Amino acid sequence: MYKTTPAIMLLLCSLLLRAQDGPQLPGMGFDQWTRNGSTWYPYSERTPEGRRVWDSSNKGMSPLGVNSTEPDFEHLAVPGKGKAAAKIRSRKILWAFVTGNLMTGRFARVVKLSGAEMYFGVPFSARPKSLSGWYHYVPGIIDYAKDPYKKMMGKKDKGRIEVILTDWKEPYHIITTEERFMVADGDPHVIGRAELVPDRDTGGYLHFDIPINYTSDATPTYVVITAISSIYGEYFTGSSNSVLWVDDFKFNY
Repeated sequence: MYKTTPAIMLLLCSLLLRAQDGPQLPGMGFDQWTRNGSTWYPYSERTPEGRRVWDSSNKGMSPLGVNSTEPDFEHLAVPGKGKAAAKIRSRKILWAFVTGNLMTGRFARVVKLSGAEMYFGVPFSARPKSLSGWYHYVPGIIDYAKDPYKKMMGKKDKGRIEVILTDWKEPYHIITTEERFMVADGDPHVIGRAELVPDRDTGGYLHFDIPINYTSDATPTYVVITAISSIYGEYFTGSSNSVLWVDDFKFNY
């Protein structure tokens, strides 16, 4: 598994923005983006590699000049100078289905042309009561599916916004082609969790505030926040027309 050195952990922890009511993660407003060639990355170009909190699968699609996650400077929940939202969309690319995603962690590489290797989670030690923010979801009809989800063909897609707090000792390593996925259910290291599953066209931005359900009194060491446009996208199932916008996330204490 990918090792997070104490120095990197300290650097990330030092980036936690201390709000009046508790710490936040850098970049939760989704206003800072970098473009390298045709590829968008959800952090400032001035952010050193060891201090990057957010990532997406864009790096894996860069040879094709395609982005599944990119900034939207016009369609905003909270307008203002220098503001942006994250536009996350699913799509078919050549022979593969790719769900749009935004996550805390690191996308490592493409595996066997259609899979991905990723590391989920960044250091975080607070216990927020909830995650709030804004989302706009437009679901498509599922037009790509693999077993055991082929029966979902022709049904309406769903998205997902999720936060998981854990006491992991290192980021969670997955390789989708080996069917190694991040599964929060039943993981004894999961301390708290909140989930929102949009399943309809919201017609615009809606505000959300999802309470985090804690199952342990332990102090967290890592937090995973994910926003995906197709809930079964890790299993190569979803609609190539689903789009999820997210803006201005915040932990509440």
